[in-house]
Amino acid sequence: MAKRKYKRKLKAGLAPGTLLFTGEKKMEIVDFSVIQAGEDFYHEDKPKTVLEVTQFISDGSNPLDQRTRWINIDGLHDEDKVAEICHHMGLHKLTMEDILSVGQRPKLEEHENYLHIVLRMCMLHPNDSTIDEEQLSFVLQGNLLVTFQEKTGDVFKNVRTRLKEGKGFIRKRSAGYLLYALMDAVVDHYFVVLEVLGERLENMELELLDNPGKDSMSGLHHLRREIISLRRSVYPLREVISQFSKIEEPTIEKSTQVFIRDLYDHTIQVIETIEVFRDMATGLLDLYMNSVSNKMNEIMKVLTIIATIFIPLTFVAGVYGMNFQYMPELTWRYGYVGLLGFMLLTALLMLVYFKKKRWL
Repeated sequence: MAKRKYKRKLKAGLAPGTLLFTGEKKMEIVDFSVIQAGEDFYHEDKPKTVLEVTQFISDGSNPLDQRTRWINIDGLHDEDKVAEICHHMGLHKLTMEDILSVGQRPKLEEHENYLHIVLRMCMLHPNDSTIDEEQLSFVLQGNLLVTFQEKTGDVFKNVRTRLKEGKGFIRKRSAGYLLYALMDAVVDHYFVVLEVLGERLENMELELLDNPGKDSMSGLHHLRREIISLRRSVYPLREVISQFSKIEEPTIEKSTQVFIRDLYDHTIQVIETIEVFRDMATGLLDLYMNSVSNKMNEIMKVLTIIATIFIPLTFVAGVYGMNFQYMPELTWRYGYVGLLGFMLLTALLMLVYFKKKRWL
């Protein structure tokens, strides 16, 4: 997972509610999309200006209009545009600050006339399957749902398809059910990310057993950082969905709460899987250290056996390498050949002994 840089230091000492985007600019212009849906109605628009977006918000404030409106905003780098939309909705300045301050912990806040939820959305990069993470903010206000994303691209393709084709309950129910459907898409995509992480853990285990090296250690640390970062993003989500299931809002129907409880179960399953993966990553680190240690022990064993074999040979060569005048063996005709034969026999006997002891 790429290291994310947040400009939090720029906010140090500023007054609460100061609007400052703390992330990185990921797109050139802010992009808007609006979907209006009812049981027998569907319409999609692409507003170009903030004024057009605020007009859709004003249209949705009519209590007689029961159509669900979903406004999606891609790009948070333009604080003025985001602030204008939020002011038009009557959002609290702290809510606006949280929307622009990316890197927030997942949370849910109930206000007098709206509901604010912050999640972490994880996607796989199409080129190298690395994890791309960004902050996702939801604001539910009556039959209006507004989502704020850092950049274009999300995990809501199937939800948009269901809205367009009218499949299931999504067009028959309120904006609260749409909010559940979007959160469910985020959680379901965690399973996709976990599946890839599981495969990478299995491949890393085989690599460590086969031929551990410096690259393996670097890859293992990178994998552990991804798991820890994912855990940090998902673990608080359990509390958020638990609060969501207990909210008594008119837009959150009783029948929707059943689905939210199912979403809570999926979240628990994701958290448990992440904990298992974290333990596996820690175990792989121990496996790497043991594999390197065993490999070093094998090398040291071979070197020790070679040194042990040459110790008596070096002793014999040292004895007959002394420059004394009276050494009877020096005048023996077959002394040189006999000494080499003795040394060779000694080495062979030691090899047989080591083999018998299963040291080789």
